[in-house]
Amino acid sequence: MTLTITQATIKDILELQRLGKQTFIETFSEHNSKEDMEQYLVSSFNLETLTKELENSNSTFYFADVDQKKVGYLKINLSPAQTELKDSNSLEIERIYVLKSFFGKKVGQLLYEKAASIAKELKLNYIWLGVWEKNERALQFYKKNGFVEFDQHQFILGDDVQNDILMKLIL
Repeated sequence: MTLTITQATIKDILELQRLGKQTFIETFSEHNSKEDMEQYLVSSFNLETLTKELENSNSTFYFADVDQKKVGYLKINLSPAQTELKDSNSLEIERIYVLKSFFGKKVGQLLYEKAASIAKELKLNYIWLGVWEKNERALQFYKKNGFVEFDQHQFILGDDVQNDILMKLIL
């Protein structure tokens, strides 16, 4: 199994859309209504939204490829593009998603390590992110990597107001 990380560009938009929808469905559909899921997928993974995200110079997407098949992705944000804190001394991991069939195969770890290496290269003070309070797998993953809880915020999925735990790792 050869695992590589490659930066996504605008020419990858359809693959990003496909992978984004598939991983989001695999991760969250079990605990959310079909209507809320569909509403979120339409608003977050339409081509207009993805184009804006891909063209934002303060956001970067990376794919995880296993034997040339895209199996996961990472989205990071620098301060002007961050969803909340907008701290120029931090990097936000907005998304790390991996196909369920590749859970436990170190794909998420490699994507996280890519984000951490970028933050260190830029000499930032910390990395932060939000994790749905019911996503035990992700919470354990980030705790294992040294992240600690520091706050909470609301996340809207369709018509459902959910609670995200904000976590950070001091570098």
